[in-house]
Amino acid sequence: MAQPSVILATASYDHTIRFWEAKSGRCYRTIQYPDSQVNRLEITPDKGFLAAAGNPHIRLFDVNSNSPQPVISYDSHTSNVMAVGFHCDGNWMYSGSGDGTVRIWDLRTGTCQREYESRAAVNTVVLHPNQKELISGDQNGNIRVWDLAANSCSCELVPEVDTAVKSLTVMWDGSMVVAANNRGTCYVWRLLKGTQTITCFEPLHKLQAYDGYILKCLLSPEFCDPNRYLATASSDHTVKIWNVDGFKLERTLVGYQRWVWDCVFSVDGAYLITASSDTTARLWTMSTGEAIRVYQGHHKATVCCAIHDGAESAPS
Repeated sequence: MAQPSVILATASYDHTIRFWEAKSGRCYRTIQYPDSQVNRLEITPDKGFLAAAGNPHIRLFDVNSNSPQPVISYDSHTSNVMAVGFHCDGNWMYSGSGDGTVRIWDLRTGTCQREYESRAAVNTVVLHPNQKELISGDQNGNIRVWDLAANSCSCELVPEVDTAVKSLTVMWDGSMVVAANNRGTCYVWRLLKGTQTITCFEPLHKLQAYDGYILKCLLSPEFCDPNRYLATASSDHTVKIWNVDGFKLERTLVGYQRWVWDCVFSVDGAYLITASSDTTARLWTMSTGEAIRVYQGHHKATVCCAIHDGAESAPS
């Protein structure tokens, strides 16, 4: 089975994962996922596999196969897995769960190599571009930095007490961190010049983006530079695009009648994919804010999406 240059996948409360031809909008593969809902999707750096985070497991599927069965299952969590991602060389995977833990997994064997206790349900985890620190956000409003070399928590922040941190994002060069919470607020920090680690947070901005929940925040990728954007998806049915230079609202992506759960940028930042409770995913062009493609096929809320349209990142 030939590998498409663009891998686009969505998952829904209808217990399916769908793969789409990005340009035509045609669904070319459907995987049944009967065991649970899928909370998050992520594609490996080499474009070979898709990780689906469910309850309480993570399943890895072969992108280039028609097999409905996962290649491997990761089974140590005891509650919903809300976050999943990969080291840049694809050797290990990280996850965060409602069971209050952040875990690191050997991708090939499926064994859990490390476990960090957050003491509250973990909603979001991101890997710093230095590949040496994980940052987690939890239901109690805590943000923690996990130093993988020291194997310990090196920093704790609580931007708003008892207000759940729903989503975290880090700028591709490690210069900025954004945390979005349940009250529609984005907290922005930058790194102090000269520091090599993300643990020195300097408050930069507090952005009141919405009145309701922010479900996802995402900073634009490297190849979008010199333009730098923050995308926020919300329960108010919109996605807002903010210019990171001053955090002015650039545009609002409208057309949904339901919650927007997830968003992902194309590798050059020219396009944004969104997933919504209206059962669809959509492809938006950043230059005009128009939806140029609708991916229709799910029967219930589409809650997560993943795209890999860049070059393959070969394992080191």
